[in-house]
Amino acid sequence: MIKNQNIVLVINDIAISTTINDKLGVFYNINSFKKISNALDSIYNSLPDLIITDFSSDATEISKIISEVKKDPIFGQIPFLVIVEEDYIFCDDNWLIIDDYIRKHDVDKEIQNVVKLCLFRAERVFETNPLSRLPGNITIEKKIQNMIDKGEKFAVAYTDLDYFKPYNDKYGFSRGDQVLRMLGRLVLNFVRQWQPHDSFVGHIGGDDFVFIVSIDIAEKLSQEIIDTFSKIVLTFYDDEDKKKKCIDSVDREGMKKKYPIMGLSIGIAHNQIRNFTHYGEVAELASEMKKYAKLSGGNCYKIDMRKI
Repeated sequence: MIKNQNIVLVINDIAISTTINDKLGVFYNINSFKKISNALDSIYNSLPDLIITDFSSDATEISKIISEVKKDPIFGQIPFLVIVEEDYIFCDDNWLIIDDYIRKHDVDKEIQNVVKLCLFRAERVFETNPLSRLPGNITIEKKIQNMIDKGEKFAVAYTDLDYFKPYNDKYGFSRGDQVLRMLGRLVLNFVRQWQPHDSFVGHIGGDDFVFIVSIDIAEKLSQEIIDTFSKIVLTFYDDEDKKKKCIDSVDREGMKKKYPIMGLSIGIAHNQIRNFTHYGEVAELASEMKKYAKLSGGNCYKIDMRKI
């Protein structure tokens, strides 16, 4: 059985943790921790499909951390399933931050059904890319439009892989998907490192990703992402192709052709000078800058510097 969904389990009670692992381990990839503070790195690096935690150890601390995660536009879509004692009474704040709950005496019999329901509900409510687990088109559009409506200053960077199709054609979709997952994690990690708060990363689809950050860091951040990607991407090639620094693949007409190692082109649009009224204007300008980066040889970024 292929286990495609990932669950972070944060349970201090060994008996409950063991029961859940036994019941769910056959169907899901489970990463277990005793404290939610210790699980944060895993949550932020891997974007799990579900987080299961326990209110019985320290509900106040856990509620605080859940609230912080929920406020983040990137990670706010991750559902939280909470295990509570039989006599636990929810306060209003706790009702607002969790997605579902189960009482301890029901874990053995009901955990599988509750988890299935929680994951199904999350898929319907939150629109995410199934490959990267990052927010998709609808969320991206809403985020940009919301920032425009609020009058916030921002930069939108549109990333696109150079020579990804020839790589996919030669190495297959499975290895191509590995490259896309790597790129998604790379962008996410660097964006969070450079701007932990009020930033955003989304996956439009295929090899197209978007990140939103402050205007003053957009260029340096883009260059660091490009430089790091250029080093890592070689690990996805066979030794012979690494030495040649190119691959033999076919073009859209089916003709054999040599293609360079994949690179990354980034187009940046911002509202430092322009006043946008609709997210479509931002998307069009970022796409235009991305095409300009590709025409300039790729593996670079281009930012709109024109004055109106």
